[in-house]
Amino acid sequence: MPLKLENLDFRYENSRIKVIANRNYPQMKLAGISVGPFQEGNEYDVYNWIGEELAEAGIVHFREEDNLDATKLYKVQWKERVQVAGQISELPEDFYPKIRRYLKELKQDFARQPEKIQTYQRTKQLADDIVNSRLKKIVALSSAPIQGEQILGKLTVEERLIYMQLAKIVSEWRAHILHHET
Repeated sequence: MPLKLENLDFRYENSRIKVIANRNYPQMKLAGISVGPFQEGNEYDVYNWIGEELAEAGIVHFREEDNLDATKLYKVQWKERVQVAGQISELPEDFYPKIRRYLKELKQDFARQPEKIQTYQRTKQLADDIVNSRLKKIVALSSAPIQGEQILGKLTVEERLIYMQLAKIVSEWRAHILHHET
């Protein structure tokens, strides 16, 4: 079954993630799945959606290196801008689901604390800049000769989907333009 953009969040939610227990907590069931028991300070491998539920309840927190924040976004933006023409930097596969969740979290923060609106707006602008920069590169790559795995391997799943669709459209268009007889 080919991947669809709509299915990627489901795939992300059901991927595994490491969490660290904030406190001791007995075993429990979430949607029929047994999780725990948890021992404070220990690291556990859980489904992403379970980790989010446990974090919201204050039982666990995500590892610092797995969290997305403004500093990491600035680094991504900078890295993207310094790439030579025709090159694209590598992003983690879960970049877009994480950025969506981070923006949602910031939006909820500013709904509770209106003074945080600038943080949300700056981060949203940064995310838009990254997406627009990468999209321009993907459009250019999709209209160039077939790309090797060296370039395609740097694209996230979402980006590979748009690349494949664009490359197909461009290829069909070229074939029609160059081989169409009047």
